[in-house]
Amino acid sequence: VMRLTKPTLFTNIPVTCEERDLPGNLFNQLMKDDPSTVKGAETLMLGEMLTLPQNFGNIFLGETFSSYISVHNDSNQVVKDILVKADLQTSSQRLNLSASSAAVAELKPDCCIDDVIHHEVKEIGTHILVCAVSYTTQTGEKMYFRKFFKFQVLKPLDVKTKFYNAETDEVFLEAQIQNITTSPMFMEKVSLEPSMMYNVAELNTVDTGRESESTFGARTYLQPMDTRQYLYCLKPKQEFAEKAGVIKGVTVIGKLDIVWKTNLGERGRLQTSQLQRMAPGYGDVRLSLETIPDTVNLEEPFDITCKITNCSERTMDLVLEMCNTNSIHWCGVSGRQLGKLHPSSSLHLALTLLSSVQGLQSVSGLRLTDTFLKRTYEYDDIAQVCVVSSEIKQ
Repeated sequence: VMRLTKPTLFTNIPVTCEERDLPGNLFNQLMKDDPSTVKGAETLMLGEMLTLPQNFGNIFLGETFSSYISVHNDSNQVVKDILVKADLQTSSQRLNLSASSAAVAELKPDCCIDDVIHHEVKEIGTHILVCAVSYTTQTGEKMYFRKFFKFQVLKPLDVKTKFYNAETDEVFLEAQIQNITTSPMFMEKVSLEPSMMYNVAELNTVDTGRESESTFGARTYLQPMDTRQYLYCLKPKQEFAEKAGVIKGVTVIGKLDIVWKTNLGERGRLQTSQLQRMAPGYGDVRLSLETIPDTVNLEEPFDITCKITNCSERTMDLVLEMCNTNSIHWCGVSGRQLGKLHPSSSLHLALTLLSSVQGLQSVSGLRLTDTFLKRTYEYDDIAQVCVVSSEIKQ
């Protein structure tokens, strides 16, 4: 049994000295005459030749394990009904990797049966390749033997995720991916496959007008022990947008799909399990801003739009009260009846304000009272607005 892997670039140890030393220019001339060195850069360790693997090497999760199996008849007799079987034993399952399950009719002396097996490694830990051979001798005696080849599957990447909840129903996912192998990787693709509730937007490119460029540069190589951060924005689909504010408990976001290439184009792929996050709690009533201007004029009215959502399991009868602050004043009638609001439903309110103080001012002073339970919900520091003089704005 021999593992099939890509060759590696030949490395040599340069031996040189100064011209005034005893060997003179002998070492330098030997390096120039060496066919394995790079012409013009003989002192570099990396050569121009490729070398076949000298040992089993490392196999990482997500890569494809390939092996060559050869059964040779060392005797001087013809054997019949040869059956070669290759199984891969992991900690959780046993997989049959043989390309064919049919027996070979006969095998003459000094002849062999060859087979190549492939398997995408999906588990970490100890793997055992079990090769079993059964055959029948000329006297009719049935023979059987097995050989075991043990190897370890290592973890290539360390993936950490963080969730950030926006004031809107958007969710931002930050994925930190670290290369924990000993060789650089070319990150071919890192994408997020969202669940059925969300649409995803990747925030890992910069739009330069003609085309989008990666924030990591043209060549997205990840050196050993380096970490790279990817950012994604998930927005609820239209059919789930109304219910997004009242979803409670653990929700499924999606899963990451990572594809990379290592030495001489060896490909690997990993998919994480479904990523989950705890939905933020908004209490019984959620108040969010739909529209608000960035900059307003001093002592001039401006409009905002609020969205009120009933996150409880009961119907509410709400009353809106508006309390003025030192800088922000509400324009309208306080104590307005909003009517009944059923569970998981929402309503939109258009409100008018006026600021008497310049600078960055905070919108505060909204009060919602449920007349059924006589419970009041206070909302302060809802948002900030920049107040400037009308002359400055002009």
